[in-house]
Amino acid sequence: MSSALASFQSQLDALERRVRRRRLMSRAGHDFASNDYLGLAGDPAIAAAVADALARGVPVGSGGSRLLRGNAPEHEALEAQAAQIFGSEAALFLANGFAANIAILAGLPGPGDLVVADALIHASAHDGMKLGKARSVLAQHNDADAFADAIAGWRREGGTGRVWIVAETLYSMDGDRAPVDDLAAVAARHDAMLVLDEAHATAVHGPGGRGLGAHLESAENVIALHTCGKGLGAEGALVTATRPIIDLLVNRGRSFVFSTAPSPLMAVAVRAALARSLEGDDLRARLSDLIDHAAQHLCAPLGLPAPASQILPIVLGDDARTMQVAALLQQAGFDVRGIRPPTVPRGTARLRVSLTLNVDEQIIAELGEALQQALGQVPA
Repeated sequence: MSSALASFQSQLDALERRVRRRRLMSRAGHDFASNDYLGLAGDPAIAAAVADALARGVPVGSGGSRLLRGNAPEHEALEAQAAQIFGSEAALFLANGFAANIAILAGLPGPGDLVVADALIHASAHDGMKLGKARSVLAQHNDADAFADAIAGWRREGGTGRVWIVAETLYSMDGDRAPVDDLAAVAARHDAMLVLDEAHATAVHGPGGRGLGAHLESAENVIALHTCGKGLGAEGALVTATRPIIDLLVNRGRSFVFSTAPSPLMAVAVRAALARSLEGDDLRARLSDLIDHAAQHLCAPLGLPAPASQILPIVLGDDARTMQVAALLQQAGFDVRGIRPPTVPRGTARLRVSLTLNVDEQIIAELGEALQQALGQVPA
């Protein structure tokens, strides 16, 4: 083995010793791991819309970036529909939420600006801030006062640029909601831009599934990110904002400018998913019932608080124990995944139980029983 390969292998061995090595796993067992919250990934109406587009000759591939020949009528139709649905002036369709966060945070804040982000913001936001030219700081999770204090401190030090406040509306590993209105008030006081990542709220929360910040999207200082591969069951991401912001992203968002455009067929799928979501109060009510059922039959027997959303974290702390319990659940037919640092803070390794319409009450109750057994087999 060459010295280079030996070095790479030693890095993998080190991850293995720390129980941090990641591996791909095939889908198996009842779904408690996906973000397909409303079960739309297999929705017949969405599949039919894609099949109809194929029959009409819509191509599978875009053939290039949006700024070259990759800009298809299907992309533009989706963006127009999204802007209307979410109440924004304009929208932009990108390949995924990671690319969207990179485009926003690396492309918009300037050298003299300050980005204040929630301490538990997604990795893509962290990478966007690293690639950007603005100074960035983290504020205590879900503490609007901490955001305000960070801004005030920067101003006292002589900061004169624009402030950008960045938060998720629903956090993917804790399942808790951001104080959206409090953050909006801080943004108003400091003439700041407010970037709301609705990744895990889109389609699931808010009127018509428009997200937890839906009432703010018409404001000039608000930029929202709606990923399409979670509650909408498709793929891609929509950024909604004022027309100048969207046009700046088209010019400065490198993950947009230099990427092959998403498939036109995916734009068709997202349009169909948005339409289904708008009429999906029945699906959201059904998911709410499952969350209540999980509170009684999964959380209560373990002494856990009721879930605040469709995301239920069961924090075990120790990496090895977390992965052992997850393996036992997988062997029992439940697809529950262990989440370890650096995805979550050190000492907070957890089982991330995702509640979706791909399961029912009986399966949730069975998971609760299996989880009690697995925890008993792998004591703390």
